[in-house]
Amino acid sequence: MRQLYIKSWKRVWPVVLAALAVQSAFALQLPPKAMEPKKLAPYVTSPQPIVEKMLELARLKNGETLFDLGCGDGRILFSAARTFGAKAVGVELSPTLVRKVQQSADSQGLQDQVKVIEGDMMSVDVASANVVSLYLMTDANEQLRPKLEKELRPGSRVVSLEFKIKGWKPSKVEKVEVHRHPYTIYLYDLPQK
Repeated sequence: MRQLYIKSWKRVWPVVLAALAVQSAFALQLPPKAMEPKKLAPYVTSPQPIVEKMLELARLKNGETLFDLGCGDGRILFSAARTFGAKAVGVELSPTLVRKVQQSADSQGLQDQVKVIEGDMMSVDVASANVVSLYLMTDANEQLRPKLEKELRPGSRVVSLEFKIKGWKPSKVEKVEVHRHPYTIYLYDLPQK
């Protein structure tokens, strides 16, 4: 029995190695962007006091439109709608989280104020935003920067939790502690030069 296994393996391993070699060669031929996942940051929730502070710092007003890129469970959207009277649009890759946000908006009677788009934040037009909120990593913010510069109007604000936007100068930086954990919130007023 053992000899049969060894003989079978001796016949199979060259095929396995060849397949791995072909796969590696193919991967090396792809441009770097093609190998990158669309997901720009992990899903991490923001404590509610931080959400409120971000929206206050962004000077969100009644009737304005907020976009939350990578909206997760929608807590920023719901606070923007309920507390500030804003229209809130979230963009999220996870179909599960998108469904959760839509159901929550319906159950809270906020379906006219809160909208969530399932998709890649890089392909969603944010030109109608007065405020964009981010809780992404520095690399993701850097990838988004040209899009935000191109699409956002003068007077728009971008508020980012924990991570700076390289190449932009924040108009305000606020440090807040919640549950003995320090957070840093960056506010950027557009246009940036």
